[in-house]
Amino acid sequence: MLLAVKLIVGASMIGLTVILHAIVCDLVLRFLNRHSKLFFRSFGQFWAILTLSVCVFAIGSAIMADIWMWTLLLYYLEPEALGDIETALYFTTSTFTTVGYGDIVLTDEWRILSGTTSINGMLLFGWSTAFIFEIMAKLYQDKNLPKS
Repeated sequence: MLLAVKLIVGASMIGLTVILHAIVCDLVLRFLNRHSKLFFRSFGQFWAILTLSVCVFAIGSAIMADIWMWTLLLYYLEPEALGDIETALYFTTSTFTTVGYGDIVLTDEWRILSGTTSINGMLLFGWSTAFIFEIMAKLYQDKNLPKS
């Protein structure tokens, strides 16, 4: 198969996961803007902890959805190399997180997607970390506490 096709497949997956991540980040920001006063009134001194927990859960869920998208693609493209869905999920998770144990590898035909998956993971983990840090910084600034 042509290298260009493989690169297009990888770039398309990166594009889809970036769009998903952008949507989730936008939803989290909208949720926080709408409900921070309610959290503050309902949970008092623990409002920031709950708010940050919701944010981390949402971003973590987006990362898991990204990993599942890659898992399904790679399982479809490489059923012989990955065997079953659990093995595909294991391979994708270790590759997406850039751990990459190397105990499972894709065939020569699609191995370029391993690197693309890792690049995608690095980008989304960096973005997620920055996003969560920014939310946390805003939550703990006294001037940004919602008024009860």
